[in-house]
Amino acid sequence: MANHKSAEKRNRQAQIRRIRNRSNRTRMRNAVKAVDSAITAGSQEDAQVALKTAVPVIARTASKGTIHKKNASRKISRLTKRVNKMQAAA
Repeated sequence: MANHKSAEKRNRQAQIRRIRNRSNRTRMRNAVKAVDSAITAGSQEDAQVALKTAVPVIARTASKGTIHKKNASRKISRLTKRVNKMQAAA
C-alpha cells in the first residue's frame, strides 16, 4: 500500500493506464480475430475489409505505447501476407 502522496498518485495513474492499455489491446485482438475468421472462412472480400480495418487499429495501439512498434509492424505484415496468399490461391 502506498504511504506517500506521490506514491498514491502514481498508483492511481498506473490503474488508469492499465485499463486504457487493456482496452486498446482487446480492440486490437478482436480486429486480428476478425481477419483470421475471414481467412478461415475463405471469404476474400471479408478478409480484405477486415484487414483494412485491422491495420489502423494495430498501428494506433502501437502509437499509444501499448505494444511495441516493431511488434505492430510484424502483426500487420503477417496478416497482409496471409490475405495476399489466400487471394493468390484463388
